Amino acid sequence: MNITKIKKILSDYLAGKLEGISSDDIMLMFEYPPEPKMGDLAFPCFKLSKVLRKSPVQIAQMLAADFLCEYVDRAEAVNGYLNIYLDKNVYTYEILSEILHAKNNYGNSDIGNGKTVVLDYSSPNVAKPFHIGHLGTTVIGHSLKLLHEKIGYKCIGINYLGDWGTQFGKLITAYKLWGDKQKIEENGLDELVNIYVKFQKESEKDESLLDTARAEFAKLEKHDAENLKLWKWFIDISFIEYETTYKQLGIKFDVITGESASYSITQPVVEELKENSLLIVDDGASIVRLDDYNMPPCMILKSDGSTIYAVRDIATVLDRKKKYKFDKCIYVTANAQILYFNQWFKVLELMGYNWDCVHIPYGTVSINGAKLATRTGNVILLKDLFSTAIEKVKEIIEEKNPNLQNKDETAEAVGVGAIVFHYLMNNRIKDINFIIEDALSFDGSTGPYAQYTYARTCSLLEKGSIDQPFNPAYQPNEEENNVAYVLSLYPEKILEAINSYEPSVITRYIIEICTAFNRFYHEHQIIGADIFRLKLTEAVKIILGDALGLICLKKPEKI
Repeated sequence: MNITKIKKILSDYLAGKLEGISSDDIMLMFEYPPEPKMGDLAFPCFKLSKVLRKSPVQIAQMLAADFLCEYVDRAEAVNGYLNIYLDKNVYTYEILSEILHAKNNYGNSDIGNGKTVVLDYSSPNVAKPFHIGHLGTTVIGHSLKLLHEKIGYKCIGINYLGDWGTQFGKLITAYKLWGDKQKIEENGLDELVNIYVKFQKESEKDESLLDTARAEFAKLEKHDAENLKLWKWFIDISFIEYETTYKQLGIKFDVITGESASYSITQPVVEELKENSLLIVDDGASIVRLDDYNMPPCMILKSDGSTIYAVRDIATVLDRKKKYKFDKCIYVTANAQILYFNQWFKVLELMGYNWDCVHIPYGTVSINGAKLATRTGNVILLKDLFSTAIEKVKEIIEEKNPNLQNKDETAEAVGVGAIVFHYLMNNRIKDINFIIEDALSFDGSTGPYAQYTYARTCSLLEKGSIDQPFNPAYQPNEEENNVAYVLSLYPEKILEAINSYEPSVITRYIIEICTAFNRFYHEHQIIGADIFRLKLTEAVKIILGDALGLICLKKPEKI
């Protein structure tokens, strides 16, 4: 049992009282009242006024009269709304029974069965470190993958590395001018960043360095042996650090590839664009005009004939469709790329490929108001942010629970989780000003608060057994009913998060669970009380743990 099933029962019932209004239409009209005293569900009657030729107040009063529906205690007409109060004693027992039986499968569905989704996310630029700005694409993308898997989709997570382009000409130039092999082997990616930043500064003084960099990249495109060897070395060094970050986040990809893999498959795309009379030469460059769609032209080839991002992305999606036969292809990148994706999606459409390709943009991140830029060295590296968070959590653990086993493992789970949770609490399109002290608080809407609540359920369940059956004479109180009601929203929250491509729906829902459970915990004895309370605690552990997993958070059982 869950709130979606209740809505379906109510929709069918109300359809029988509303001539000419379908159950499906009614299902879409339910709202949640702003306060519990106004009911568990509300049915606004305003849209029905024109069809039924009655005022909303009259319609609500008519529906409230002789209201007899399964799982409903009563219904009241208030100012054009039908406020519906569920029979919590029946509803609560059914919810708990279903959750305890389904366990982590509660909220699963077969909506996506037989369908494939390809998700392109994380995709760091090789030879540049992960900074806090990269967190968005990585955790939003992986969360969307887990959410789609939850409802039956076959998901293919692709880490499409930025391993090609003129930046490698710059890095190769920098290495040949100032690089120290021993330093790079000792310091890894940090040293690559140092020489890249030096190139940027020196090229501002001497623009000829940019010509040298373009020439070095041109040599790389022609598979010059020396440059190819350096390029592969840079990738290997970069991925040592990336793998550490992915392990901390608990993220594994199904496919790791990069722009370099698309280089050999771009020429057929160029030829197809020519055959379709879409490609024109403008000032030496090859473009597709998009004037009719209120967009600037999409560049396909530079004036020197070298490829650019768009043609590589088009070639890659054609290849993915052939390999995976996807039903939907999702790209998670910053909102600064909205126009770019609109452009090449439109080119793809003009080529006759009307596929479901979706760009999921997200906002920028700053630290205490400071914007980030790898080019200038003004970055907050993700590894440093994680390290700071982990150390601060260790200090808190030493103070609150010095005898805790596996302190380092727990501190990492909570510290990294705090950063991820703080990021995913926000609507993805919003810009975020990241304040680490807020993220690490054990009070309020934070990851540590959510993980600590999960650990609390584990501790309670260690002290008691849920093997006994329900006591049918037990009457749940208001706090217990409210916990069960919040848990019943889980399947609906999953679908809402997927339909809006918004993991923050789950993050905020986690806080709803924690708030409801902790109110119950603080006001009522659990150990030694009726078995119902331990079973309710087990249901919270199941749903809270599953929801934390959907947003890339680990679940320490003791903190």
